[in-house]
Amino acid sequence: MKKIQLGCIADDFTGASDLANNLVRAGMRVVQTIGVPTGPLGADVDAVVVALKSRTVAPAEAVSQSLAASAGRCANLLQVLLDL
Repeated sequence: MKKIQLGCIADDFTGASDLANNLVRAGMRVVQTIGVPTGPLGADVDAVVVALKSRTVAPAEAVSQSLAASAGRCANLLQVLLDL
């Protein structure tokens, strides 16, 4: 399995979907998850986009979910998307 090149954490499903779409259009193989992945992705992909509900939970929970989403993904670059 190839090392994931880009890991992205979005604060909602819409933003995650928009980003995943743009990455696919740019030629990347992408997996989008709803929530923190609980197991192996099972695919040879270039990027993973994790959709969270960061804006609708308590700040401490949002931080916890974001850290869990980034743990062990082995991406060369991690991008976090937040709508402010």
